[in-house]
Amino acid sequence: MSQEQTLSHASSRVTFKEIQQIIKMGLVQGNLIPAFAGAWLAVVLTNHSFLSSIPQILIMLVGATLIMGGACALNNYYDQDIDSIMPSKQKRPTVNDRISDRNLLILSFGMMLIGEALLFVLNVPSGVIGLIGIVGYVSFYSIWSKRHTVWNTVVGSFPGAVPPLIGWAAIEGSLSVTAIVLFLVVFCWQPIHFYALAIKRKDEYSLANIPMLPSVKGFNRTRVSMFIWLVCLLPLPFFLNELGTTFVVLATLLNLGWIYVGLTSFKKQTNKTKWATAMFIYSLNYLVVFFALVVIVSLIKMF
Repeated sequence: MSQEQTLSHASSRVTFKEIQQIIKMGLVQGNLIPAFAGAWLAVVLTNHSFLSSIPQILIMLVGATLIMGGACALNNYYDQDIDSIMPSKQKRPTVNDRISDRNLLILSFGMMLIGEALLFVLNVPSGVIGLIGIVGYVSFYSIWSKRHTVWNTVVGSFPGAVPPLIGWAAIEGSLSVTAIVLFLVVFCWQPIHFYALAIKRKDEYSLANIPMLPSVKGFNRTRVSMFIWLVCLLPLPFFLNELGTTFVVLATLLNLGWIYVGLTSFKKQTNKTKWATAMFIYSLNYLVVFFALVVIVSLIKMF
């Protein structure tokens, strides 16, 4: 692309679809599900009025969306050098000069500041937890661990699992064992989800010199790690026994189903990419189904 074309490209207005790419809206939407579930459970289990809690839930969802989107935008700013190398990232507006660094930073910090203000309006704990999530994702994951250690996915799972804590704290103003268990579900889910994706993009990460586990340790070592996290997920529904036996049974079956899909990798002549795709798809459905169960079962318990 010539310099004139680059300048023309950068000067044209960024579309809403491109902004969604910049803030990783798909990832943000996925994290809003456990955030809502955390708030919903806080309403149900601590006997808050649902109608009077609606404004708090809406403010929490908007605030969480803004801080997550802003942090993702800042991640895109920092990762421009490696994204320009990876083939799957070539259509990102931060790579093809569709947005300037200045505007990207304004968007990022503007979203995070407004989001944090909204969470602090609700209460201090939800604002502090949101801030911890921002610092953890940007500093400990994006800037440090992603480029320096194969533990990067695990490190990134800590800030990535705060949405249910924000949701619960927004209603209750404090945390509980239930909120911590929801955090642990999302925390254990993330390595499996992202390792599956990393297996599919193993060569890209190697090209960009990013030490993702499949690129450094190989498929078998990554598969073992994924099974460890699957096993860690297995007992967690039992700590949510307040939701009743039906929930515990259904959530356990959901976990066993994922373990079964994982075991198919031991078949002879397994296609590693297809298996990773199956694990990735199951992970997407898992998050939705698990937290949908949380909401539906608790809703039934209300009546």
